[in-house]
Amino acid sequence: MKLADAKTMRRLDAAAVTRYGVAGLILMENAGRGVFESALKALEGSTGKRVSVIAGKGNNGGDGFVVARHLKNSGFDVKIFSTATVSVYKGDAAVNAIIWKKMGGETSVIRSVATLQKESSWIKHSSLVIDALLGTGVTGDVRGIAATVIDFINEAGRPVLAVDIPSGICADTGAVLGSAVRATRTATMALSKIGLHLYPGREYAGEVDLVDIGMPSALFEDKALTCELIDDTLVKGILRPKPADGHKGTSGRLLALAGSTGMTGAAAMAGLSALRAGAGLVTIGVPESLNPVMEVKCTEVMTFPLPEASGVTFGEVSVAQALKIERGKDAVILGPGLGNSGDTFKFVKGFLSGRDAGTPILIDADALNVLSGRAGIIKKAPGDKVITPHPGEASRLLGISIGEIQGDRVAAAKKLSKATGAVAVLKGGATVVASPDGRVFINPTGNALLATAGSGDILSGMIGGLLARGYDALGSATAGVYLHGLAADIAREELGGTTGMAATDLLGIIPSVFNDVQGR
Repeated sequence: MKLADAKTMRRLDAAAVTRYGVAGLILMENAGRGVFESALKALEGSTGKRVSVIAGKGNNGGDGFVVARHLKNSGFDVKIFSTATVSVYKGDAAVNAIIWKKMGGETSVIRSVATLQKESSWIKHSSLVIDALLGTGVTGDVRGIAATVIDFINEAGRPVLAVDIPSGICADTGAVLGSAVRATRTATMALSKIGLHLYPGREYAGEVDLVDIGMPSALFEDKALTCELIDDTLVKGILRPKPADGHKGTSGRLLALAGSTGMTGAAAMAGLSALRAGAGLVTIGVPESLNPVMEVKCTEVMTFPLPEASGVTFGEVSVAQALKIERGKDAVILGPGLGNSGDTFKFVKGFLSGRDAGTPILIDADALNVLSGRAGIIKKAPGDKVITPHPGEASRLLGISIGEIQGDRVAAAKKLSKATGAVAVLKGGATVVASPDGRVFINPTGNALLATAGSGDILSGMIGGLLARGYDALGSATAGVYLHGLAADIAREELGGTTGMAATDLLGIIPSVFNDVQGR
């Protein structure tokens, strides 16, 4: 599903009117009608008939007047609370404000805290509050009466339906702009907004309904719409069943270069999850002193002892042998549990710069940590590349703060991809995948169960397994993050909450999520 930023959405709205001749009044009517249908869903099971519509002075408020009309015509007791008088409304919003007035609709103008307090009983006893206060055009922090109204809506504790986006949420980043409405449901117009799928906006939006407002579908092919939400349809289109006459050799050979003292678990989880993702043959290259440990940890995964530096880690001495065993492999994972020493840096740099094959490679964890501020080393490495940093690793790699990373995760993922020439998987809530060609994908699956040691190693193994099976870097990353999150969602259902999962619990769930999505 394609997602829009605020600027592109405004341009497409304007194009519908100027290029195709779709009257703005029609678009607003369709929007209000769609919100009305979402309101009926929100009111299912409620015996009350009272609805409060909180309207701002812009087109978002105009949508509120339309939905109020449809609710009133359907027998609901509706009252509009507006931050502006009818005379302030312009264009299509003014038309609908006047229609509401002529049909006897009741409007109370909220000019101050005192006015709001006077009307508080009605709002607090409503079965539904419709937030049509602010739209997607808000950029700075919400202030004044709008901020006061938002706080009041949240304190009222009633179910809230937001029009297009919860007031005070940034449509592009999901950030709270000073103060924001916490909605239980959001009806968003024409295209879903990026900020509805990134935290904290995702949490504030509640359930999201997509409203068809009658925009010509050709507009949705606009080149500026480069962001998509990963879903079953997308992932099913990527995956393909294994051939009936296939064997382990045709399912892909993966090499994982991983592990150091105290970190053999990371190597094992990456290797085992690659097998669960369908790779046919997995070999874990480890410092030679750790090979006996790995052979105990892994039965189906092969191990290969490599020369080691002091401290039982990879070093410059390991590079030649690692490059040798890479030959004949279909993909490589580099990084889980490698350690963060000077020797590790020499190994990672030597391995990446010494590769002459175009074998796809996933670079994760400590391989990223030792390359802090040296993204160019990754960019120069041959072959398709995937990097999977969490915000801290991304911060170190780009040399910017974690706050900057989290403040605009889409922009950060794009920077990572541009700096490294890799498909960048910026892990977290929600994970963002960015491709060097400018496309961006946001993952809707996953939950707090993934906030545990080792879950990133499981993800690396899943993506690495897909790379080994012959999927391209972008397909492997998008399918991998979606299925990884889906496995955690199934675990949450089984556990009844978001506490108590170990990362290895995901291993038994991975095959079923692959098979379920392929079978849908």
